[in-house]
Amino acid sequence: MDAARPRTAGSRHRRTVIVTTVPAVVTAVVLFWLSGELPVSFWTMALLAVLVDARPCLVPGRRASAVILPSISFTFAIALAWGAAPAIAVQLVAVAVAGARMRHSLRRTVHLALQHTAALLAAGTVAGLTSLRLDDSPGWWDAALICAAAVTWIVARHAVAGLVRGLTTDSRPPARRRRGHADLLATSALLLLGPVVLVAAGVSPALLPLALLALHAVHRMVRWAGESERAARFDALTGLPNRRTLQAAMAERAPDRRRALLLLDLDRFRAVNDALGHGAGDRLLTRVADRLTAVVPAHDMVVRLGGDEFAVLATRVEDPASARRIAEHLTEALSRPFPLDGTPVELSASIGIALQSGRRDGSTLLREAESAMYEAKQRGDQVAVHGPGVAENTPDRLTLVADLRDALRRDPPDDGIVLYYQPQIAIATGEVAGVEALLRWRHPRRGMVGPEELLRAAEPTPVMRLLTARVLEEVVGQLAIWRDGPWPLRAAVNVSARDLHAGDIADRVGELLERYDVPAELLQLEITESALMADPHRVLETTTRLNRMGVAISLDDFGTGYSSLQHLRRLPLTEVKIDRSFVLGMATDAGDAAIVRSVVGLAESLGLRAVAEGVEDEVTWRLLAATGCHAAQGWFHARPMPAADLADWLARYRPVRPGKRGEIDSVGTVNQSSDEGAGWPPSPAKR
Repeated sequence: MDAARPRTAGSRHRRTVIVTTVPAVVTAVVLFWLSGELPVSFWTMALLAVLVDARPCLVPGRRASAVILPSISFTFAIALAWGAAPAIAVQLVAVAVAGARMRHSLRRTVHLALQHTAALLAAGTVAGLTSLRLDDSPGWWDAALICAAAVTWIVARHAVAGLVRGLTTDSRPPARRRRGHADLLATSALLLLGPVVLVAAGVSPALLPLALLALHAVHRMVRWAGESERAARFDALTGLPNRRTLQAAMAERAPDRRRALLLLDLDRFRAVNDALGHGAGDRLLTRVADRLTAVVPAHDMVVRLGGDEFAVLATRVEDPASARRIAEHLTEALSRPFPLDGTPVELSASIGIALQSGRRDGSTLLREAESAMYEAKQRGDQVAVHGPGVAENTPDRLTLVADLRDALRRDPPDDGIVLYYQPQIAIATGEVAGVEALLRWRHPRRGMVGPEELLRAAEPTPVMRLLTARVLEEVVGQLAIWRDGPWPLRAAVNVSARDLHAGDIADRVGELLERYDVPAELLQLEITESALMADPHRVLETTTRLNRMGVAISLDDFGTGYSSLQHLRRLPLTEVKIDRSFVLGMATDAGDAAIVRSVVGLAESLGLRAVAEGVEDEVTWRLLAATGCHAAQGWFHARPMPAADLADWLARYRPVRPGKRGEIDSVGTVNQSSDEGAGWPPSPAKR
């Protein structure tokens, strides 16, 4: 079946050439006969017109008007000297040659012929009405008439092109785009070369072939302009359309149609670069592009956004379910190994889907698809949909992210970013082992925005990296202050999946530690299981670099994600934090207590610290001590507080060990009865 396709295409092309050429030649003969006897210079120009159209100038675009025929130099000259009829006769034969050379369809060739016929009729009419003559010595008035005829030629051609396009296209006209003027400049140059050719023919027809050098220069100009346009709109490595082309395509769509944008991020692609080199990585990207192009229908668009990110703009999508089916089709295509230098390379991709309906702009669609892609990575899933009906995609949340971006452009404290610090207590000794930095934001209109709402809105967007940089800057600066004071504390900072995947967080941390002269062991970064599952290889590479610098790594919210236990063994971790959902129920739920004991035992066997979050009462504290848990944080010990309040709390705090119930008497009783003075939390009823 595949072998039969070329023969079918070839026979179709031969039929098109025959159907196009025969009528063109017949029409030309009739027009020649009507024109009467013509001189040698005419036949020389006619022959050159047909010959040069074997190499037409192509402008980027799929329309017939995107073709510039070099023959117009000669046919325009013929129209000026001998009228429109012989010029049209020559032009029809030249168009037939150009159509056969470019393998145009019959419809497109006829469209091109209509454009040039109308253009020559208009130019010939102007020349006839103004009695333009070039056989004598032409003057300035003749030059002005020639320019008027050329302008009429251009206007008539584009008018016919627009009319035919309007009659044959059902969709609304595309939005105007700012394009280069290379096609207009080349057309003007070719037309105005016509009278020069005509004057040269009056001297001697032997001078006419010299015009081929000028035509070659115009051809090169159009070619360079096309290459420049292609470089601006297509990816140099894969040949796929780039981000600019995608945004233009999304902007030109009709508002009553529905599309889906699928954003693909290759998982573990960096491992190929590290193992086989960047050259192999580039070859792999081209093969991914070829495979995506092979499985995506022609009416859809495959795009390379940059790096290992691709996108597919699906144009025939009814609902999220159909978009998900397309995504599953893509993941299935990418699941087959890619042979690379004799090594089968396994790849997978995380795909985010955003649905476009109504008048939602392309930038919003791309941002939502990226958000869905990171959501898929965080869930450890391959596909996530972020359409207009998804709860996360609310105008309120988008506004919050925009406000946060504006705030981060301002210097502290004008940005409203506030850090609170919650002490972590070593259970065995009662000493303060460190603090965790917790984020707050004073919004100018909403008031205080909590960390959960803030991070849920910012984490899927590039704003998260700006926020992390701002937090790290303040925490390391605060560590420098504590280092020179009576309490040199260690501080833990949460980092997101986006920070870990970017890979440059280790460089930023190293630069901050060096600038503030802070020992690396005073800083600890907390990562979540969802960030770990998104791309384990990138997380391993980044955390290994941080560990070699001396920065401790903590696995936060352990037990609530999807990670396997092998990550505890492979990653350079220092501690695991037991999620508060288990700690809160220890005193009343045997299952929660068993989970906490298991996690503490597992951490002990792996040489890791176990830190319990959400310690709310003395009973839970004692139960944690009985399990051998290393540290705890929660309202039982201290609430989160600004750095200045933390200094006062540290000055009043006295360590308490969880021995037998009677051993806590004096200090515990005083602290519980005067919590505001000693830094102990109020009872749950008072909170």
